Amino acid sequence: MKNKASKNVMIDASRIITEALVQSGADVFVGYPITPSNLFYTYSKERFPEFLAGPDEISVLQWMCGYSAAGKIPVTATAFPGLALMTETLNMAYMMELPMVLIITQRLGPSTGSATTGAQGDLKFLDGIISGGFPLPIFSPSNFNDAWTLSNEALKTAVKFRTPVIILTSKELVMTQKSFDMSSLEPLEKVDRTPKEFKFPFQPYKAGLDMVPTFYPLGNDEYQVRFNSSTHDNEGLIRKGTPESLANTWRLREKLEKRIDEYSFFELDAENGAEDLIVTWGVSADASRDSVNSIRGKGKKVSLLIVKTMLPISQKIYDIIDSYKTITFAEENMTGMFKEMIFGKRTTSKIKTATKFGTMLTPSEIEEKVN
Repeated sequence: MKNKASKNVMIDASRIITEALVQSGADVFVGYPITPSNLFYTYSKERFPEFLAGPDEISVLQWMCGYSAAGKIPVTATAFPGLALMTETLNMAYMMELPMVLIITQRLGPSTGSATTGAQGDLKFLDGIISGGFPLPIFSPSNFNDAWTLSNEALKTAVKFRTPVIILTSKELVMTQKSFDMSSLEPLEKVDRTPKEFKFPFQPYKAGLDMVPTFYPLGNDEYQVRFNSSTHDNEGLIRKGTPESLANTWRLREKLEKRIDEYSFFELDAENGAEDLIVTWGVSADASRDSVNSIRGKGKKVSLLIVKTMLPISQKIYDIIDSYKTITFAEENMTGMFKEMIFGKRTTSKIKTATKFGTMLTPSEIEEKVN
C-alpha cells in the first residue's frame, strides 16, 4: 500500500471542524456571528448545503429545533454570551430529544470579558446547563486531528442518542493557523440516519433496551410524531408525575450515563513505574505534551492523560486517576475546573493544579508543579 502524498496547508481548526461535520452529514448551519467563533460562520456559508443567518442567538437555537424535528442535523457555533442566551432552548431540545451540534469557542470571561483572549472557563457552566443534573455530551479536541475525528463522533453521538452535543473548543485552536498535513485525515462517512426497528405500535417516546426512542421526523408519511419539552409519556402527551412520564425523564440521564463508554475518548501516555500523572484537556494538551517530554528527558517518570470526552465522565477516567500517587491538572482557568469536577474544591498533597488566567499555560509552569 503506497503512502499518501503529503498535502501541507496553512489552516485552522474552524475549517477542519466545519469540513468534518459536513462530510459526516450535517445539513444546515444556523448562526449569529460572535468572536471568536466568526470563522465557523464564514466557512459554513461556503460548505454547508444550507446556511441561515439568525437575528440573535435565541432565534438560532429555536430554528435549529425546527430543523432537527424535520429530520435535519443542524449546527451552530457561538461563545459564552451566545450560549447563555441559548440555554433555555438547549434545555428544550434536550427534553424533546432533538439531535444537533453546538460548537462553543471559549474566551475569557465573565460576561463579555475579552473576546480575543482564550480560556478554558466554560466547563463547569456546561456541567449544569441542563436543569436537574442531566448530562450533556461534551467533546473537547486537543489538536487538529482531534478536531476532525471528534467532530464526526459528536455528530454520530447526536444521532445515536437523540441529543444535543457540544464541541468545546478554544480561541487559539480555532483562530490560529499553522502548517498541517491534510493527508493525515481519513475521509469520513455520513452518519446513517435510517430509523431503527421498533416494537409496534409506534410511540414517539417509547424506548427499547438501548434507551433511545426511534426517531421519525415531522411530516413523515408513516407515523404520527409528537415532540414535547414538558414532562411527557411515551405518546409524547403531557403527563405530570405519572410512573411512565417520570421514567421517560429518568431515561434521558440513563441513556447517556449507562452507555458512556460508547462515546468516551481519551489519550493515555502511560510510563511504566510512573507515580505522577498530568491530567489535561483541550488547548492545554500541547503544553502538557511538551512538559512530559522535558520531565522524562531529565530522568523523572511521568504519565499523561488527555481527556477528550469531558462529560459525562467515564469510570475509566476515575480509575486511571486513582492509580497514581500524585495528579497535576493542567488547565487554562483560575481554579482547575476539571479538577474540581473530579475532586471538588479540596486540595491535598496528592492533587496539584497548574492553571493560568488570561494567557496560555506554558510547559515549564506545568513541569514546576509536577516537581
